[in-house]
Amino acid sequence: MTYPLLKAEDLQPLLESGSAVIFDCRFSLADFTQGRNQYLQGHIPGAYHLDMESDLSGSKGSYGGRHPLPNPVLFTTRMRECGVNTDTLVIAYDDNRMAGASRLWWLMNYFGHSSVQVLNGGIKAWVQQGGNLNTDIPETQHGNFSASPNPAMVAEMEKLKRNGGRLTLIDAREKARYLGQEEPIDPVAGHIPGAINMPWQSLTSDQGRFLAPEQQQQQWATLGPLDSPVVYCGSGVTACVDLLSLTLTGVPDARLYSGSWSDWCSYPDNPVATGLIA
Repeated sequence: MTYPLLKAEDLQPLLESGSAVIFDCRFSLADFTQGRNQYLQGHIPGAYHLDMESDLSGSKGSYGGRHPLPNPVLFTTRMRECGVNTDTLVIAYDDNRMAGASRLWWLMNYFGHSSVQVLNGGIKAWVQQGGNLNTDIPETQHGNFSASPNPAMVAEMEKLKRNGGRLTLIDAREKARYLGQEEPIDPVAGHIPGAINMPWQSLTSDQGRFLAPEQQQQQWATLGPLDSPVVYCGSGVTACVDLLSLTLTGVPDARLYSGSWSDWCSYPDNPVATGLIA
């Protein structure tokens, strides 16, 4: 597996060599058009835009959450249009503590492409070290990427319901949402019974970069032993920040509950917990 993080100062040589395909993964849950509009206003040269709703997620149904995993055939088509080949280095960036970029990082690995990196600090880090932006739209390409899903990377809801303490369930949402004190997006407040909380923002700095590895390890150590960890969030996006952090700190086999809280709470018979674990 390629080391998951890329420093901003190491990006320019990759762009000049033409050996990588870079993706702008900016998005907003409050305004689905914001990411595309930001991209059109200025992006890292050569970057393609990926839409969270249509490219990095599949079609929504009554169940499955707000951001189901993409259809493998459609994801393959989109990657090929952007020139991704089986040996291409894929680079992802955004402007929100790497939430969208981490989603692409996880998806590429899930679909069998481990040569992928997240730009640490996103577009802000690129600009701060002197990188320029432009508004040019790259031409459509014809890559040979082929998505091959790895079911071992996901955890299904029914297995979580039968957990019995055999795995560590981690809620990556903000503490207030985990506790059930507020719920700005989904119709039910609270968390999956037995889950412990590691807010995704707590693993990154105010500058939008991942904390140093030893600081991340200290954060994870507060949760105790992590046995067969499964991570969820509201819809399977920001949980990918936790998953990337776990990989960086030596826990590469953590799984994603892709439907996350928005899937869990869509079933009225599923139990809901609030407050801290007793």
